[in-house]
Amino acid sequence: MYDILMYLYLLGVAIYSLFDEKVRKMWRGEREAFSVLKSQVDPDAKYVWFHAASLGEFEQGRPLMELLRQRHPEYKILLTFFSPSGYEVRKNYQGADIICYLPLDTRVNAIRFLRLVRPVMAFFIKYEFWYNYLHILRHRKVPVYSVSSIFRPDQVFFRWYGREYAHVLRCVTRFFVQNEESKRLLEDLGLKDVMVVGDTRFDRVLQIKEAAKQLPIAEAFSRGHKVFVAGSSWPPDEDVFIEYFNEHRDWRLIIAPHVIGEDHLRQILSKLKMSSVLYTQTTPEEASKADCLIINCFGLLSSIYQYGQVAYVGGGFGVGIHNVLEAAVWGMPVIFGPNNKNFQEAQGLLAAGGGFEIATDDNFAQLMDRLSSDSKFLEESSTVASTFVQGQVGATEKVLGEVGLL
Repeated sequence: MYDILMYLYLLGVAIYSLFDEKVRKMWRGEREAFSVLKSQVDPDAKYVWFHAASLGEFEQGRPLMELLRQRHPEYKILLTFFSPSGYEVRKNYQGADIICYLPLDTRVNAIRFLRLVRPVMAFFIKYEFWYNYLHILRHRKVPVYSVSSIFRPDQVFFRWYGREYAHVLRCVTRFFVQNEESKRLLEDLGLKDVMVVGDTRFDRVLQIKEAAKQLPIAEAFSRGHKVFVAGSSWPPDEDVFIEYFNEHRDWRLIIAPHVIGEDHLRQILSKLKMSSVLYTQTTPEEASKADCLIINCFGLLSSIYQYGQVAYVGGGFGVGIHNVLEAAVWGMPVIFGPNNKNFQEAQGLLAAGGGFEIATDDNFAQLMDRLSSDSKFLEESSTVASTFVQGQVGATEKVLGEVGLL
């Protein structure tokens, strides 16, 4: 039945690829994966396989790959992606020896893939549990580790109709989970080789902070001013915070939208009632005189956060918030919308007092008024945010140590 569903899914992807560029890239990439492997796999090498669904999971796996490369250069690294949003961004990543899409999880594909690669161990990041790949890895006695995984009672494994599929979890050699609830849920299924180590993403954001770029335009813009940084914002987010800063000019505003396109940039500019400049079209001198700096290019957000005193992370009025840790690591309170319940790091930041959920523009205004007028509150919440991140680091070394690679 599972294979039938996979083939039906494959048919759907093939049809949909005729109309969608992103799906077309995935369809093409999966078909080309075996050619990539045939041409690049060294039959005499020992491969450690890392699989990430998309870019977020890649960022969680990256600290593991880089520490493994540093400590064990005798291994080669194979990195596979499911989604184009991961592969297309990181296809030239220098930390892996081979990078390709993961062919669809049919039994034939899984056998062919594993015969070509013959990994000595495999790391599946967070949510990935492919039935055929995992069963054949177990049959071949290849250790499989689930890293930074997190489980909730509403997932299919814990529903009455998903109990049969839950057997796939028994193919995992050891789970390295983010929290105690995940461990309890797995133990309720009879899975005992579970260790709570936290999230490797905390290690990654520290790496990102240490590698942050100095940005003369942002430096000139922020010098001598309180700065609010809105990262990965969507229109519903912008509707909440822009109006406040139109009326409160004692703050300067940096907006780094999630979607950088002409239409979205025009929308943002139409909402602003203050002087604004686009990052790629300004100079430090011009930026120093503006009230709003709009980041209209990719790759700068994690460095931009260093210039702020308060951050807002978008997505909470849509499918879910983006990366709150990239802001919190700089030691500032982080504000986000209500769709954050399935994000462990946001929940932890909320509980600690370094994160704040808002649901309306009135909520936002009240919170910003307090952060503006109460310097002790701002200082304490900033310290809490930084301490929260620092207190969660170390998962990478725990994982590699437990599997005998440190």
